Amino acid sequence: MLLHVPQVLSPEALARCRGIVESADWADGKLTAGTQSEQVKHNRQLPEGSEASIAARAIVVDALAHSAMFFSGALPKKTFPPLFNRYDGSANRFGNHVDNAVRTSTLTGAWVRTDVSCTLFLTEPHEYDGGELVVEDTFGSQRIKLAAGDTVLYPSSSVHRVEPVTRGSRIACFFWVESMVRSDEQRRLLYDMDQSIMALRAVQGESAEVVRLTGCYHNLLRMWADT
Repeated sequence: MLLHVPQVLSPEALARCRGIVESADWADGKLTAGTQSEQVKHNRQLPEGSEASIAARAIVVDALAHSAMFFSGALPKKTFPPLFNRYDGSANRFGNHVDNAVRTSTLTGAWVRTDVSCTLFLTEPHEYDGGELVVEDTFGSQRIKLAAGDTVLYPSSSVHRVEPVTRGSRIACFFWVESMVRSDEQRRLLYDMDQSIMALRAVQGESAEVVRLTGCYHNLLRMWADT
């Protein structure tokens, strides 16, 4: 499932996050690259333990905790501490690659299985040329360039890349989720059912049909979830 989650960051949170990262000291993005991705990764990244990264991460983590749509789509069991990258100048692209299946944070030492990959855009589309996130999977090839504050979720098993940035700077936050529901197909069914329940509840209230459908959702989640 490829899911666009709008306005994860409010305008105020976005401004604070950008103010922190734009003036920070950036390092070579290969610091967190795997064996395959190291060959095609040409960007910059905030060191995971830097003051700027820690401060900006706290803003993102708080926003994610208040996003019902993010929770519904990802069903997070563990979330890798968000990281920040920048594409501009000669460090302006990231070729085709697949994310490592398991990652460990230098901050926490915890292992996270990467079921869902997430990109939270921090710069507006008009601020840079190029820089599309291209995701290739069973749903076809998708080119993604979202408004600042918006997030895209997609299967970590997908081949993906970031196209060269030819003008301006593309700054984003990225992270991975180990989901309570490992199967992408099952997560998609649960997400669709959850969205339908909320839409029906807005029209019918807690009708008998809505209660039964809600029960079906939770019984499926109980069947599939690993917590």
